Amino acid sequence: MVELRTYVFIDSLQPQLAELMASVSQGFPPVPGDSCLWVEVAPGMAVHRVTDIALKATQVKLTQQVVERAFGSMVIHSRSQADVRQAGQILLSSMNSELDERDRCEVEWHEIIRGMTSDHTVLINRQHRGGSMMIPGESMFILETQPAGYIVYAANQAEKAASVRLVDCRAVGAYGRLTLSGKEADIEEAAAAAMAAVQNPAGT
Repeated sequence: MVELRTYVFIDSLQPQLAELMASVSQGFPPVPGDSCLWVEVAPGMAVHRVTDIALKATQVKLTQQVVERAFGSMVIHSRSQADVRQAGQILLSSMNSELDERDRCEVEWHEIIRGMTSDHTVLINRQHRGGSMMIPGESMFILETQPAGYIVYAANQAEKAASVRLVDCRAVGAYGRLTLSGKEADIEEAAAAAMAAVQNPAGT
C-alpha cells in the first residue's frame, strides 16, 4: 500500500523559489508563475508509479523526482493551473487516497535570529550556495518541518508575503528546511506567512 506523505499545490511559483528549484531540477525547470504540485510517498520506489500516472494524465512537465530509501518525491509543473490540478486529482484517485489522508505537517523547529553577525552569515553563505546571500546585520528565519515537502509551500507563501531573500529551501529527506533573511520587519511578516502555510497547506 502506498502512503501519501505530502501533497501540496502551489498556484504560482514566486521568482526566487522558482529559480532555486530550476537550479537543482533534474527534469524540466520551472519558471516564475508556473503552478506546481509536490507529492511525497512511501515506500520510495512507489514514486515511479505516481510519476507515470501524473505525466500521462495531462501535459504537465516533470521538474524533479527523488527516490530515497524510505520516501520518494515527485514535482510536476505547468503554466496551466488546471492541468496541474487535474493531474493531482487523477493521481489521488489512482491511489484510492483522499487529501485529508496525507500526513500532517509537523513543525520541528522555527526561530527568528536578529542582527546576524558577519561570522555567522559567512558560514551560512558557504553552506548554501544555491540561493541568495545573507548580509550581516539582517535577521534570519529558520523553519524545519516533517514531512519535508511542506517546506516548499512555506517558502512560496513567505516570498509572497514580504521582501526577503531565499537563502535555502531543502524539501527532500526526513526533514524540510527553510532559511530566509532580510530586514527585521520583513522577516517577521514572512515568518508569520510561512507558519500559517504549514498549519494549513494547500492541496487543491
